[in-house]
Amino acid sequence: MFRYLLCSFALVLLYPTGIDLYLVGLPQIALDLQASEAQLHIAFSVYLGGMATTMFFAGNLSDKIGRKPIVLMGAVIFALASALGGFADSANAFLATRFVQGIGAGACYVVAFAILRDVLDDARRAKVLSMINGITCVVPVLAPVAGHLIMLVYPWPTLFTVMSAMGVLVGLISLFGLKETRVAEANINDSTNHNSQETESLLQPFFVRRVIMASLAVGAILSYVNASPLMLMETLGFSRGGYSSVMACTALASMITSFSAPILLRYVSQARMLLCSQTLLLIAAILLMSVWSGVVDNRWMLLAFGLVCVGFASGFGIIMSQALSPFSERAGAASSVLGISQVCFSATYIWFMGVIGLSGIEMLLVAVLLAGAGGMLLSRRSSPCDQHNEKVSRAS
Repeated sequence: MFRYLLCSFALVLLYPTGIDLYLVGLPQIALDLQASEAQLHIAFSVYLGGMATTMFFAGNLSDKIGRKPIVLMGAVIFALASALGGFADSANAFLATRFVQGIGAGACYVVAFAILRDVLDDARRAKVLSMINGITCVVPVLAPVAGHLIMLVYPWPTLFTVMSAMGVLVGLISLFGLKETRVAEANINDSTNHNSQETESLLQPFFVRRVIMASLAVGAILSYVNASPLMLMETLGFSRGGYSSVMACTALASMITSFSAPILLRYVSQARMLLCSQTLLLIAAILLMSVWSGVVDNRWMLLAFGLVCVGFASGFGIIMSQALSPFSERAGAASSVLGISQVCFSATYIWFMGVIGLSGIEMLLVAVLLAGAGGMLLSRRSSPCDQHNEKVSRAS
């Protein structure tokens, strides 16, 4: 079992590392490529676009040919694209390598969840996914620091060399440590397989509700990441160092919450944990509304930020686990739909809020309110297997 957890953690980490490690080098990259920093900032969207493009195909292919070939392909693509990124001599070439990086990271990311669905029961999966969320919170804190230390000695292409080496390492871990987890079609009776395909519909109401809940939650946390720099540095007057400190503290709060969730789930039901998560998001929305309307001081935003991070961290693993629970043979496809919906909703929401001219606090307020209130409404309808899952969760 340990090998599957190790491989899944490694596969998931490629995604945030590809986003956060190179950011510290943006000024030097812009100078060398004769591009503005604003031009290169769209590399974030390009990277997510690469992930969204490949997620659906990767998930479906993993259901047909197996998990291991897809993750190996994704790790190789990520490693090669990262290596080429260090040799980019123009902004367009740089953005192209970022898109291909996203393809590799997306393949690894989506199949990691399918692997966990294959090898873990519902109760354990919720706990492991909470831990994975905690680990991914470490990357936004450590990656910029690591990037800064690298650039004290080496030029910015070394950042992409490090990412390439990480892709190689993840590929080797998967090659030697990962055993195929997909159930072979030859071992499945044709009639059983046919019935399963009908039962495991991606349009079943329970799955659709969890997809919406997950998308709203990710939209809220990415809106926070996107809006917080201006809110902290312009509205509250924080320096770059102060901004970094706040982000580190909120990331620490997310990590503590994520690693505490598996322990809490031994004593508290998943339904109650979800309710707590959504309540925290609603309280954060009330605080943001109070700040926006001038009822309370702007500094209350800091508490709201902490509640957004804790609310997201306490519920996201449960939502993802429950979303995958109905699928045994189509876990890859289900993971793909979850990943695509989260990326596309978040990118579209942030873009639309910018188009209509909402401020950062307004964008974050709406996103957090949707995640809290929408999640609370959608989670009231439970799956037929939820009661059984709760008994298993308590027993484990």
